[in-house]
Amino acid sequence: MFMIDLSLGCLGLLFAAALLGGFVDSIAGGGGIITVPALLAVGFPPHLALGTNKLQASFGSLTATLNYRRGNMLRLRDLVLGIGFTALGACIGTMTVQVMSADSLKHIIPVLLVIIFVYVLCNPKLGTTHKSHRLVPWLFYLVFGCLIGFYDGFFGPGTGSIWTIALVLWLGFDLKKATAHTKALNFTSNIVALVTFFLGGQVVVFAGITMGIGQMIGAYAGSHLVLNRGTRFVRMFFLCVVAITITKLLWSTYL
Repeated sequence: MFMIDLSLGCLGLLFAAALLGGFVDSIAGGGGIITVPALLAVGFPPHLALGTNKLQASFGSLTATLNYRRGNMLRLRDLVLGIGFTALGACIGTMTVQVMSADSLKHIIPVLLVIIFVYVLCNPKLGTTHKSHRLVPWLFYLVFGCLIGFYDGFFGPGTGSIWTIALVLWLGFDLKKATAHTKALNFTSNIVALVTFFLGGQVVVFAGITMGIGQMIGAYAGSHLVLNRGTRFVRMFFLCVVAITITKLLWSTYL
């Protein structure tokens, strides 16, 4: 396990970044575009930044999941297959990234997110009401659990946005319900990736826990806001986060 010396100011910056990241992530995903750069900014090497980020993100995704469950937005027993297949995909993804480069995904994922952004923007009623599913749940979770779980373990940025739009399009969820289910599935892939990073000694525990406290506060506030607001709010927030994620990925990839 790796240890790193951090000043009180650096810890304060990480705490603030995690608080904001937890708030954003609990509503529309994309918290990693705030927390990972913060970790890199205070001097974390990339592998330690990614491992520590998974630790702190797990606090936020768990908090949001529990809050959505208390608000009757999800039933965990309905997600057993989704959790199982997501864990399987994430496990394969984290093992694969150890021997393969994720560079190719840096070019593919921004294109996918642009398609999602344009599609949601051009369909203002998308996700405003619950509709009938296009795939039976077990088949949906088999396919998308393995694919998106693999992606989150292998690369990661935009996972929450991809899960949300997949749940809306294929299971007919409205955006609020899709957001709630996304956090439970995100927590699953976060934990699987965290175990891999932890076993590899690539997690700075004290920094991760400090950020985790900020994540819990932000995630609670964000998920509480979703529970008390309509799908229109979630849609606007979702579009903003996807746009920022696209910009961040394009900037880091090409500039």
